[in-house]
Amino acid sequence: MWRRCINGRIARRFLSTSCASARGWWDHVRPVPKDPIVSVNEAFLADPFPHKINLGIGNYRGDDGKPFIPQCVRDAEMKIQRCKLEESNSSAIRSKFVQECVRMAYGNDSYVAREGLFAGVPTLSGTGACRLFAEFQRHFYPDSQMYLPDPTWSNHHNIWRQAEVPVKTFHYYHPDTRGLNFAALLNDVKNAPDCSFFLLHPCAHNPTGVDPTEEQWREISYQFKVKNHFPFFDMAYQGFSSGDLDKDAIALRIFLEDGHLIGCAQSFAKNMGLSEHKVGCLSVLCQNIEQVTALKSQLQLMSHAMYSSIPFHGVSLVTMILSNPDIEALWRKEINVMAKRIQTMRTILRHSLENLVSSFNWEHITSQVGMFCFSGLTPDQVKQLEKRFHIYMTPDGRISMAGVTTSNVDHLANALHQVTRINEETLRSCYI
Repeated sequence: MWRRCINGRIARRFLSTSCASARGWWDHVRPVPKDPIVSVNEAFLADPFPHKINLGIGNYRGDDGKPFIPQCVRDAEMKIQRCKLEESNSSAIRSKFVQECVRMAYGNDSYVAREGLFAGVPTLSGTGACRLFAEFQRHFYPDSQMYLPDPTWSNHHNIWRQAEVPVKTFHYYHPDTRGLNFAALLNDVKNAPDCSFFLLHPCAHNPTGVDPTEEQWREISYQFKVKNHFPFFDMAYQGFSSGDLDKDAIALRIFLEDGHLIGCAQSFAKNMGLSEHKVGCLSVLCQNIEQVTALKSQLQLMSHAMYSSIPFHGVSLVTMILSNPDIEALWRKEINVMAKRIQTMRTILRHSLENLVSSFNWEHITSQVGMFCFSGLTPDQVKQLEKRFHIYMTPDGRISMAGVTTSNVDHLANALHQVTRINEETLRSCYI
C-alpha cells in the first residue's frame, strides 16, 4: 500500500511535469491590455513632432513644461545631508513620518494625532497604501466588497481585484452637467448593505476634477453614519484642489468630527514632486490603544510580506519637511503657487475657447478643480486631437492641466475648438 501511494505521487508529478514541458510553462499566459496612461505616454514619446503636447501625465509640471521640484524638498535634502544617519534612529524616523502624515490629514490639534489613536505604516506611494488596505480588508472582512466611485482612477479596480476583494461602483459623475451626481450618490450609499466599504477621494477627484462641497460632505458623512459604512479615503492630491492643505482635508475632518473610524492612503508623489521616491502612508483610526497595537502589528506583517520596507531617503525628506516649521511653511506656500498656476491655466483655456465662439459649453473647465479636467470629449475626438494636432490624453478625455502652459494653451484651445466643431457640423448635416 505504501509503495503504491509513493508510485502514485511520482506518476502524478511526472504527468504534471510532462504537460508543462510539452506545452511550455507560460503558453497559457496572455498579455493584459496596456494601462491607458502608459499607452498615451508611449504614443507621445514616439511622436517626432517638436511641438507635441502630453496631457495624460498626472505629475505636476511648471509653466516651462518640465517636472517641478519644490524648493522645500531641496532645503530638506541639504539638512539631511548634514545629519549623520544612524541605523538606530531609522525606526524612530519612520514612526515620526506616520505621525506627521496623520497630523497633515486630520490637523495639528486633532485628538487622534494627540492621543496616538491610529495605526499606520510607510507604503510604496499611494498605490501601495491602497493595495495594503485591500489586503487588510480581505484578511479581516473576507465577505466584504469595495464600492468605488464611477468613474475613479482605473488602477483602483486593479488593486482591489488583485486582492480578491469584489468591486462594486456607486454613482459619482453626471456626464450631462459635468458635475457631481449627488442625489444618485446618496441613493447608492443608502441602498448599499450596512457596514460596506467605500473608497472616497477627499479632494481633486481623479479623473473628473469634481469634488463635493463642504455641505455635501456633511450629508455624505451623516448617511455613512446611519448605515455604519467604512470610509476609506485615497488622498493623492492634497493641496491641488484649493491650494490650501487644510481646506483640501475638510472631508476627513468632517468624518472624524462625526465619529467615524477612517482609513486613509496618502501620497507625496504629486504635491512634493517625489514620484520617483515612492513615498506614501497608510493609516487607520482606532478606538483605543489596544486596537492600535493590534492593527499596527498586522499592517507591519502584511507590508513586510509584500515589500519589506520602502526606500528610506524619501521618508526622511517628507519627515523633515513636515516636522520643520520653516520648511513646512515654505511647502505650504509652494503648493499654493502650484495650485494657483493650474487654476490660472483653467481660466485662460476656457476664455480662449469662448473667444473662438465655440458652441460647446466649456464652463466645466473652471468649475472642476485639481490636476485634472474631465473635458467631455469622446474617444473619437481624442483620436482626432492626437492625429491632427499631436495632443495626447487618455481616451476618456481626461486632461492633465499640469501639461497646459502659457506657450501651448492657444494651440490646445484651437485644437479643442476644431474637433468639437467638426462633430457639431457633422451632427447638423444629418438633419439637412
